[in-house]
Amino acid sequence: TAIAITEQPVSVSVPVGYSFTLRCRAQGRTSLQYQWFCQYQSDCRLIPGATNQDLPIIAEQTQLYTCRVNDLHRNAVFSDWVKVEVHQCVARGLPPRLWQGEPVIVLNPSEQRVEVGQPLQLQCAAMGVPAPRYQWYRNGNLLEQQKRKKLWITHAKVSDSGTYLCCASNSHGERWTHAVDVHIGGGEILPPAEHFQLFHLVFVLATGKIALLVGNNRYQHHPNLMAPVRDVFELSRLLKHLGFQVVSLLD
Repeated sequence: TAIAITEQPVSVSVPVGYSFTLRCRAQGRTSLQYQWFCQYQSDCRLIPGATNQDLPIIAEQTQLYTCRVNDLHRNAVFSDWVKVEVHQCVARGLPPRLWQGEPVIVLNPSEQRVEVGQPLQLQCAAMGVPAPRYQWYRNGNLLEQQKRKKLWITHAKVSDSGTYLCCASNSHGERWTHAVDVHIGGGEILPPAEHFQLFHLVFVLATGKIALLVGNNRYQHHPNLMAPVRDVFELSRLLKHLGFQVVSLLD
């Protein structure tokens, strides 16, 4: 309780060679001293001369950082560990000197064909300051548990088929990956489970309140539109609250 950190450093995801500063602020009953440490793989070491509240860095390799704060009474606390993720290739059309830290997609997921019961993995990556958060979607529907760069499903089911994409966001905005198709099953490719759900609703429950939401995201002669994905998700929640059975499809 003698020392309280008032500003934690934050993780970043930046191109190689990018210059930035990690910040740590603390309050105490006496004057405070700062010392930064870094960890690469299993090697944790003190950074010589890094005794200020701010740590200037020129990004070279992905590492973890923390700051130790101590007072004159030998009380000490450590800041959160933060990750400085360094990307070796800069996205085309991104002059680092003009970059304000908004998310930039540097790795898009790729189309997958997976047998039933086998693992499914999709991967994306984005730069950003602070480091972006991730959220995956399937057929325009938010996947609550998939909030990392890597989407991982241990045992794929036919119902996992569909069109996937991921949103990377931070305080400066959000960016979306390309949408990719995932096919689960052997031999003949089956339509996504949402299609079967649609047929069932139309032909068996035709007297109920049914909403079909289609978010068109990709166009042949027009730049990609990202808002429809969010719109479908928000409309789906609203219509379900109003008693509709909702089928959401993408592209």
